[in-house]
Amino acid sequence: MLKRLPILCFALLALTACSHDSNSPAPTASAPSSTASAPAQAPAAASTAAAPTTNAAPASTAATPATATTTAAAAAPADVPAFVEDPKWVEGKNYFRIEPAQPKVSNTDKVEVTEVFSYACPSCNAFHPLVGKLAASLPSYAQMSYLPVSFIPQENFPMFQRAYLTAQALGVAEKANDAMYDAVWKSKELSSERADGQGLKPMSDLPKIEDAAKVYAKFGVDPKEFVAVANSFSINTQVKRADQLVKAYGVEGTPTIVVDGKYRFDGPSAGGYAQMVELAKYLAAKEAAGK
Repeated sequence: MLKRLPILCFALLALTACSHDSNSPAPTASAPSSTASAPAQAPAAASTAAAPTTNAAPASTAATPATATTTAAAAAPADVPAFVEDPKWVEGKNYFRIEPAQPKVSNTDKVEVTEVFSYACPSCNAFHPLVGKLAASLPSYAQMSYLPVSFIPQENFPMFQRAYLTAQALGVAEKANDAMYDAVWKSKELSSERADGQGLKPMSDLPKIEDAAKVYAKFGVDPKEFVAVANSFSINTQVKRADQLVKAYGVEGTPTIVVDGKYRFDGPSAGGYAQMVELAKYLAAKEAAGK
């Protein structure tokens, strides 16, 4: 997709990443596979955080290879199997190092595997069943988390970002995850698309946070409380942090997977959705082993 053309994410094919319009230069390190189309462009501020780097190390932590290996082995959790590099996964092609490494989304002390997503993104909807399998199959040293984006206002990404963060604060985000995708893509009650299927609704007619609250009400949340929390200072702060992390991670589109704030990849770079699951586990093991 050309980076300066208007984006209509709902019309993209299953392996096309949802992304926002940008005038920033296209990344040159990525080599999309033949089974997936390339993501559109990332925020300009993210390009410095996303540059693949394989040799950088702070001077104060430099060590001889033997010492580094010993330290990594000592730091690895007891349930981490011996890690073996797989030559089919190439840094700078299939996945990209985030330099410098960024904070995790959650406060977990485990290896964090994060899906960067939006309920309004058709590619995320297509990937959603595999994300559930990924989360259920992660080893005990890893944990799944989710980071909602806001970078396509015309498709209501900001509202869905706020809704997810509010549901997370109220403890119903995980339980309502399937229902939110269904409300957008099956019942269409939260769809950004016009009823006749001919393009997007005007932004003034897009579903509001009050409409999302009705979905979460099915999981025991008072709609009035949901709206009040959604408009609170706490959620406003979380929205800003989510946007900052999306930029710092160098996210170019959705869905994207970030491992421990250190590695980033998407469908095109991994070679498809099934490969994203495989690569996520590989990088989680690599990180847990201290490699």
